[in-house]
Amino acid sequence: MVIITPLLIAINIIVFFLTQDPVSHMKYGLNAYFFQGAWWQPFTTMFMHASLSHLAMNMVVLFQFGYLLEKELNAHLKYLFIYLVGGVVTSLLTIYFMKFFGLDHNVVGASGAISVLFGWFALKDPHLRGGLVVSIVIISFIPLLMGVPIAWYAHLIGFGLGWLLGYLV
Repeated sequence: MVIITPLLIAINIIVFFLTQDPVSHMKYGLNAYFFQGAWWQPFTTMFMHASLSHLAMNMVVLFQFGYLLEKELNAHLKYLFIYLVGGVVTSLLTIYFMKFFGLDHNVVGASGAISVLFGWFALKDPHLRGGLVVSIVIISFIPLLMGVPIAWYAHLIGFGLGWLLGYLV
């Protein structure tokens, strides 16, 4: 029985409708305020989204891959651990990547945590590996070519972290 994925989707939807203002985005998104004491941002950014289409796209992918992983693991807490810890670590690596390269913007969305799921599946299922690698490249770079500002590096970091977690968990 899949219970965590619908719960994560519901939380994302509720948070989206409660935080559609610039102050909330700066307070709970991932940005330079993290280095000034906003320690919660690596967690809260996973539940923030820039637009309804951003939310919808991420939730469709979370439903698809989250459902599969939760069902495969048949261990709700293990799946929740992979998603949440993977998402937080992805956020931490992302904010330090941004600091190292002098990037100063606000990152929001569940795609870093979802990319962890992609990485996990790419390691565990050789039949899906090629398609998942292509998918992560497409979702990371095609929007950039279309002029959509996305944190492509969060996707790649999450994917790599998911691959690593597949070995460790």
